[in-house]
Amino acid sequence: MAWQPSATFETLRLRARILAVIREFFTARDVLEVETPALSPWGTTDPALTSLHTTVSALGTARSYLHTSPEFAMKRLIAAGSGDIYQICRVYRDGELGRWHEPEFALLEWYRVGWDDLALMDEVGELLAACLGPERIAGSPLRLSYTDAFAEHLGVDAWADAGTIAAALESHTIEVPDTLDRRGLLDLALSTVIVPRLPSDRLIYIYDFPADQAALARLKDSTPAVAARFEVFIDGIELANGYAELTDALEQRARFEAERNAQARLGRNAPPSDETLLAALAHGLPECAGVAIGIDRLVAIAAGLDGISAAVSFAHHRA
Repeated sequence: MAWQPSATFETLRLRARILAVIREFFTARDVLEVETPALSPWGTTDPALTSLHTTVSALGTARSYLHTSPEFAMKRLIAAGSGDIYQICRVYRDGELGRWHEPEFALLEWYRVGWDDLALMDEVGELLAACLGPERIAGSPLRLSYTDAFAEHLGVDAWADAGTIAAALESHTIEVPDTLDRRGLLDLALSTVIVPRLPSDRLIYIYDFPADQAALARLKDSTPAVAARFEVFIDGIELANGYAELTDALEQRARFEAERNAQARLGRNAPPSDETLLAALAHGLPECAGVAIGIDRLVAIAAGLDGISAAVSFAHHRA
């Protein structure tokens, strides 16, 4: 049985340097480092994610869920008056294992009070330049709206119906599962057609996602409605996912219920909606923007690796 590390010590030293750079970056900007619990009675209702769960005997028979992100607890801190915060933690997602995925991975997440998605995009670029070095990112970042990305690289309107998107994917010889709804087709198109066609030597920002891709982002006042959401890519790899955050408790509850209904249609039992987050939003979450970056992917890119298994001490397929 393999027992040795999946990463070299040279890579582990690089990883330690990157973590130090991240902490120095936020200390210089007076952003507070926080820790929040990994276990919660609330899991994620997002159909694209699956929470791992366990039972803690001291808490009774109800399930406890391992967080897929520290987002909900961090927003509760902001609602309580923390100001700008960041966190580096382990997160857990079921059904994820592959070249760029592990069921347990390291995540950096931070929030800026009073900022919008566009301002946060700038800071993401500054942090990545500090971690990777300016020579690693040639040229200025490319910002591409979701609409333009689909029009340019798939030849369809991002607001087209599911049949049109599926037909466009099939024209690019992409196999389309029958189970995918419009949102799933958009995700498939982004990952299989659009992202591989993006320049590989610079940061790419895709922003203003369709409203049905909003997740926890607020919607902008536009026609059609778009979400104040962005993703950041380099070398065809998604590194960051950020939002100008939704602050309306009623709208957030409606989105949670819509996600739970979507899971039910897929035959799944969704975890309960996070009532503590909803209470925090009802109390009052200030306008803010937040973003998450996968540390393992960041280390792999910095080290020139072809996946994250060699960026962590012990990859799960070798644990």
